[in-house]
Amino acid sequence: MRQFSTTTVEQRKVFREDFDTHPMEVAWAGEAIFFIHAEEISGKDTALTASVQISFDGVHWVDEGTAFSSITTTGIFFVKVKHFGGWLRLAGNVNGTNPEYKLTIHLVLKE
Repeated sequence: MRQFSTTTVEQRKVFREDFDTHPMEVAWAGEAIFFIHAEEISGKDTALTASVQISFDGVHWVDEGTAFSSITTTGIFFVKVKHFGGWLRLAGNVNGTNPEYKLTIHLVLKE
């Protein structure tokens, strides 16, 4: 039987500026999917971009290369990741005038 885990990385958290999510140790998994649920958005010309980052120790981070398309509306968005080593997180960039995003972010892992 395959191993499977869903973790809520951020729960209904409001973001007004750039952020990094809580890092997750994921070395046991063979594939990962990040979900961003944009529940509420306010501000003018708002845009959220988020990139997957990897780490060998959970302290030092580099971009993995997978990124979300710019999120400008509410909804549920996802990206798939493979070949990520020991640790994963998202690096988010919040843009616009008085931007505010209420987000829930999940990480789904499978062996």
